[in-house]
Amino acid sequence: MTNHAKEILVLGATGKTGRRLVPRLRAAGETVRAASRSGEVPFDWSRPAGWETALQGVSAVYLVAPDDPAPIHDFVERAVKAGTGRFVVLSGRGIELVGDDFGEGMVVAEQAVRDSGAEWTIIRPNNFNQNFDEDLWHEPLRSGRLALPMGSTPEPFIDVEDIAEVAATLLTRDGHAGEVYELSGPRSLTFGAAVETIGRAAGRSLRYVELTPGEYRDELRAQGLPEPVVKALDALFALHREGHTAEPVDGVRRVLGRDPVDFDVYVARAAAAGAWS
Repeated sequence: MTNHAKEILVLGATGKTGRRLVPRLRAAGETVRAASRSGEVPFDWSRPAGWETALQGVSAVYLVAPDDPAPIHDFVERAVKAGTGRFVVLSGRGIELVGDDFGEGMVVAEQAVRDSGAEWTIIRPNNFNQNFDEDLWHEPLRSGRLALPMGSTPEPFIDVEDIAEVAATLLTRDGHAGEVYELSGPRSLTFGAAVETIGRAAGRSLRYVELTPGEYRDELRAQGLPEPVVKALDALFALHREGHTAEPVDGVRRVLGRDPVDFDVYVARAAAAGAWS
C-alpha cells in the first residue's frame, strides 16, 4: 500500500543521501521540500525560527541529524505539531555501541522519533561506497595512498543509491513503521582489498597503509582537523575494528526485495566517470 504524503521534507538535501533521494522521490510523483542551509528550502539547525516555514504542509520527514544533539527533540516536537506523521531517520550501523565521541546526534534522533507519537523507521547503514570517490577517502586515493587504522576486519560497504531507494520506499509506502533496518552491501571486503579493486579499475598503483590508532590520530591532527573530529573518527574505526559491522545484513533485500549493489559494480561506474584519474 502506498502512503501519499502531502509533502515530504528532506533534510540534508545537498548531502550524499539527500541529493539522491530528492530526484528519486520527484520522479515518483511526490512533492518534496529539499532543505539545507544552501538548498531550495533554507534550513539551519541553529536557527529554530526558520523551521516553521520548512515544516509547513509536511507530512513526512527524512531526518538527517546534526552532530550537536541539542535541537533535535525540539525539532521533532514542532514537526509533529505541524502535522508530520512519519519520520525516516538516517542513523549508522553499530551507533549504539560507539559512545559519545561519534554519532550522538544520530542516537538522540532515534530516541526523539521513538518518543514522538508519529510513525518512524530507522535506517542504519555501513560505510558508504561513495566515501571513496566523493570526499573522506577521495583525495588520499587520488594522491595514491589511503592510510587507516582498520586492521584486517572487513566491511560490507553500501552504495548510497541503495540507501536513497530504501529511504524513498520507507517515506512513501506503508508497512515499515517501528522498524530498524540495518543496511549493508552484499559482501564484506577489507580496506586493502577495496583499494586494490579501485586501483585495478582506475589503472593506477594505489596503496593501502595500515596505521595504529595513535598514528591515525596524529595524521588527522597534522591535516588540521579539530580534536572533536579526530575523536569521532577514532571512535568510528574502533567500532569497525572490533567487528561489530563486519558481516553483511539483509536490510536492503527486506525493504526492496533485491540484493544491494556490489562494490565491484560501484567501482566500475566511478572509475568510468574518472573518479580516481
